[in-house]
Amino acid sequence: MSAAEDHVLLRTEGRAAHLTLNRPQALNALTHAMVDRIDQALTAWENDPAVHTVIIQGAGGRGLCAGGDIRSIYEDARAGTAVSAAFWRDEYRLNARIARFPKPYVAVMDGIVMGGGVGISAHGDIRVVTERSRIAMPETGIGFTPDVGGTYLLPLAPGELGTHLALTGARIGAGDALLCGLADHFISSTDLPDFLTALATRPVWDALKQYVGRAPAGELAAHRGWIDACYGADTVEEILARLRGHGSLAAADAADTLAAKSPTALKVTLAALRRAPRLGPLERVLEQEYRISCAALTSHDLPEGIRAQVIDKDRSPRWSPATLAEVDEAAVRRYFTPPPGGELGLAAAPQEVAW
Repeated sequence: MSAAEDHVLLRTEGRAAHLTLNRPQALNALTHAMVDRIDQALTAWENDPAVHTVIIQGAGGRGLCAGGDIRSIYEDARAGTAVSAAFWRDEYRLNARIARFPKPYVAVMDGIVMGGGVGISAHGDIRVVTERSRIAMPETGIGFTPDVGGTYLLPLAPGELGTHLALTGARIGAGDALLCGLADHFISSTDLPDFLTALATRPVWDALKQYVGRAPAGELAAHRGWIDACYGADTVEEILARLRGHGSLAAADAADTLAAKSPTALKVTLAALRRAPRLGPLERVLEQEYRISCAALTSHDLPEGIRAQVIDKDRSPRWSPATLAEVDEAAVRRYFTPPPGGELGLAAAPQEVAW
């Protein structure tokens, strides 16, 4: 069995086909080979009349997927190669395919679901969370920006909740995932096995009626006041000023969180979030994210952020530029220019949005 076959387990049971990410020691982080295997499986099952429902879940009991393999991105950025760009090209195309998949696609968002894990789940049409779900787009903490369609999904959240989640990288549970539109249904983790078994013999909507329950209350709704007021600003500097001046402990904590993130990543992320709704469909937003990701690969902050958080684990990244004031508009715009290796190719023609 190849590594890809070992890391993505495929099986069919009755009318349902199962994808199980199987790298539990790495929290099921995605590799390029895993992305390719998922895509190949979707092709086979899309054309198989015996398959009525596709289910994706993670092995190990800790989560669906913690994201992409950022150690390999670190090595690629240091070596100056294009391995990561090739990975993102296929990963983002897979995200778009999941969003358009013609059969019910059930994403079991149990446990940790971050970064690339959001990309293979939150674009599906049946997204199930449990009391153990912990969902986040934590990219600004490693000098990166939310990708895999994250800048498409997060602006769809009520008010400025998506901006808050994108800039801070905050983890949310089931109730807040439902509130923000990142999930559709809550099923208790104890009921999950029976629900998945039922899909072998029953249509997904029929099974959902039996097992869907009420999610534990989230936390974000109670904070809408200061989140909407502070994150509605046009610049990261003004967002920080509003958070500092708001007076609530939660707003001050959010300001402290932002102060530790990459200044460049914060500004690029805010620009991406504000531009995304004007781009239109998911495919055009993924095109923008591909540009940003390829630019980040040649930046200082992405490898430095991974070094500090994952490689050396000193949690003390040395961002460059080190302050928001030093990140000018030209530096931000660089992330939105076509990459040297060409566009992603999902949209007929990349759409330009005025600044």
